[in-house]
Amino acid sequence: MPEHRQYPRKNLTSSVAFQIGEGPRVEAACHDVSLGGMYIETSDPQAYGTAVSVFLKLPGLKQETRIEAIVRWWKPTGMGVQFGVMGARETHALTTMLSGG
Repeated sequence: MPEHRQYPRKNLTSSVAFQIGEGPRVEAACHDVSLGGMYIETSDPQAYGTAVSVFLKLPGLKQETRIEAIVRWWKPTGMGVQFGVMGARETHALTTMLSGG
């Protein structure tokens, strides 16, 4: 089956956290990352359409980055999120991470 994704994905594993509204941060791991989103491996996946804040460390940025995202699919072991609008610094740092830099 041909791949119809807008952005190429990179299979990497990294620590992330996510948060729903002002709720507690949930520590997790991310896989299958692109400029458009990522898969978050967690025992606490959220429902389709849920707005989440994703926190991760990106290369070249001193502070942890917060990216707003929407859950696009889920299964018992995790969820796929689509990133919202990011700033130029965050986009550049994510591109650097994806290119192996």
